[in-house]
Amino acid sequence: MMEVVRACLRAGEIAGVAEFFSFGTNDLTQATFSFSREDAENKFLPFYNSAKILKDNPFEALDTAGVGQLMQFAVENGRKTRGGLKVGICGEQGGHPASMRFCHYANLTYVSCSSPRVPIARLAAAHAKLLEGEFKPATSG
Repeated sequence: MMEVVRACLRAGEIAGVAEFFSFGTNDLTQATFSFSREDAENKFLPFYNSAKILKDNPFEALDTAGVGQLMQFAVENGRKTRGGLKVGICGEQGGHPASMRFCHYANLTYVSCSSPRVPIARLAAAHAKLLEGEFKPATSG
């Protein structure tokens, strides 16, 4: 499980002994933003969204500008060490359409999400494949 920033930064070394990476996106989001989900969602996150400080709730839609960049860094460095490294995510973001597009762009192997989100995730994955080459990851927000 890749759930902390340091694990992402040391991915090349970790891939030497791990056969796959699974990004725990809820924990990695908390570690990247340095706030707890409970505090953020119950206190200040709604203000951040309404004031456009953040476009989306990062616990619902993957923050591609921060968490996503860490994930891409880890995927690239992990696969330099282990070429066939399987990489995926587990967390609620896995069922969000924009997150699915990012996962396709980042060349992840699999996505895990809660069962009610599976139909949306499958549709989003197919849509991402159809739009291949048009997706541009967010760079701010």
